[in-house]
Amino acid sequence: MGKSFSLLTKQTGQDDGQESLTSPLEDSQTEDGKGGDVSQFPYVEFTGRDSVTCPTCQGTGRIPRGQENQLVALIPYSDQRLRPRRTKLYVSASVVVCLLLSSLAVFFLFPRSIDVSYVGVKSVFVSYDQEKRSVYLNITNTLNITNNNYYSVEVANITAQVQFAKTVIGKSRISNMTAISPLDMKQVDYMVSTTIADEMNYMYDYCTLQTIKVHNIGVMMQVTVTTTYFGHAEQVSQEMYQYVDCGGNTTSVRGMTQPFSVPHPAE
Repeated sequence: MGKSFSLLTKQTGQDDGQESLTSPLEDSQTEDGKGGDVSQFPYVEFTGRDSVTCPTCQGTGRIPRGQENQLVALIPYSDQRLRPRRTKLYVSASVVVCLLLSSLAVFFLFPRSIDVSYVGVKSVFVSYDQEKRSVYLNITNTLNITNNNYYSVEVANITAQVQFAKTVIGKSRISNMTAISPLDMKQVDYMVSTTIADEMNYMYDYCTLQTIKVHNIGVMMQVTVTTTYFGHAEQVSQEMYQYVDCGGNTTSVRGMTQPFSVPHPAE
């Protein structure tokens, strides 16, 4: 009788211990509807022989605010957050946008030529020095300067010289002239003062000869236009032969040269 009672007591104590170990989980399952979603359960720290309390949250399931930027979360490799979404689309779109912007920049910023065309002699002012037998010509010329770029350019200076009989009879330099807008054209006038004297003083007799109306002489015009843009300087040069009337003042109207009625000095 005594042995059977002690055995029954031990079995009863083991059953009570097992019920005490499983009773919290079973009770929670019973209260939540027996087998509900596991995510609905509150955080439970299971401590036992083979378990250790988490040193971060100390069994509370919450991370201290002071350690938010110091802790590293371990994410499983199969987590959806590690899988890139539309990466190829974003990379392709970025490459296309970069190529488009680069092409537009090259198209608009690529330097194009500056065209310079000589229109002709606009006017000639003539004066004489009878004692020195010299002829003075102030020749005003006209240029058309065309900007083929998509940005403004500045005409830094115009350098010109005039030759007669292979001798330089006049030079001129005009600086800081004007700016030309993108895809625009401007007409620029410049003047060169020339002197025909010394070994060419025989031209005084020709230019003051009263028996002829037009006293044309052939001169060679040389002009160099310097333009600047983005710190880069570009030069365009031209040479052309022109006839000027050394017998009186003339002006050009719509491309035609008409003389002034200016009295000549008496011989």
